[in-house]
Amino acid sequence: MSRRAVSTNAAPAAAGPYSQAIVADDVVFCAGQLGIDPATGQLVEGVEAQAEQALRNLRAVLDAAGCTFADVVKTTCFLADINDFAAFNEVYARFVTDPPPARSTFGVAALPRGGRVEIEAVAIRARA
Repeated sequence: MSRRAVSTNAAPAAAGPYSQAIVADDVVFCAGQLGIDPATGQLVEGVEAQAEQALRNLRAVLDAAGCTFADVVKTTCFLADINDFAAFNEVYARFVTDPPPARSTFGVAALPRGGRVEIEAVAIRARA
């Protein structure tokens, strides 16, 4: 099995001992992305804005791995307040392609840096 790290300046740098993504053969495992603006290093304000920024960050990581949202087969989404589900869902729907990937969404007690949304993904890269 081949295994390599993916890194891009178009998404926030890893804040600990993890990679933005790992490519293992044709599978891309993306670390969770928060709604952090990579230019400022700060969380954007509001659940919709954080969801959009997290998805932009995830798109940048996918792009660095040679993928798009069309290659995503599974996402896991974390919300600091499950009552934000409808607002989150509206933003999420604008990014995923049809058919949308399988998804799990959880309400959690807290997210890093006080974030309200975190999204991770698994994608399958097309063979060259």
